[in-house]
Amino acid sequence: MLRALVVYESLFGNTEAVARAVAEGLGETFEVKVVEAREMPSAGDVDLLVAGAPTHAFGLSRPRTREDAARQGEVRPGSVGVGLREYLDVSPSLPGTAAATFDTRINKPLVPGSAAHRAHRRLRRLGCRMLLPAESFRVEGVDGPLVAGELGRARAWGARLAAAMPVAGRRA
Repeated sequence: MLRALVVYESLFGNTEAVARAVAEGLGETFEVKVVEAREMPSAGDVDLLVAGAPTHAFGLSRPRTREDAARQGEVRPGSVGVGLREYLDVSPSLPGTAAATFDTRINKPLVPGSAAHRAHRRLRRLGCRMLLPAESFRVEGVDGPLVAGELGRARAWGARLAAAMPVAGRRA
């Protein structure tokens, strides 16, 4: 069976919920592991890497933007120190690894920036084959909750991602 790694950063739990829903969508095709970026999981032996993070200050969070978010609400223990940006900064080259990215964003029109787009570019520079465009899932406010229907949309996106995996990239 194919192996997928879903790596995420989540301060308030919304991005984690999306990561787990994406993993459910991948579950029929992949053996899926869902891990926080702060744990620095290795992606060297996976067939698919999915990376997700909340959008902060128009892109991937930094320690300062995570600290700012922590002042706006109660964050999950240990979530402020290391995020997806730091995980990708220390990731080795991943030539040919299939990948995709997603983010969570506040549900307001015309808010610029996307953590998923930034992560998409970083993974491409690491040599990954990007299977789908970056995807965004909406939250009602800085600390959530997710907009109604977003978890179902995340499961469906995970299933589309599994279907996008090239047959040649699948193991016998």
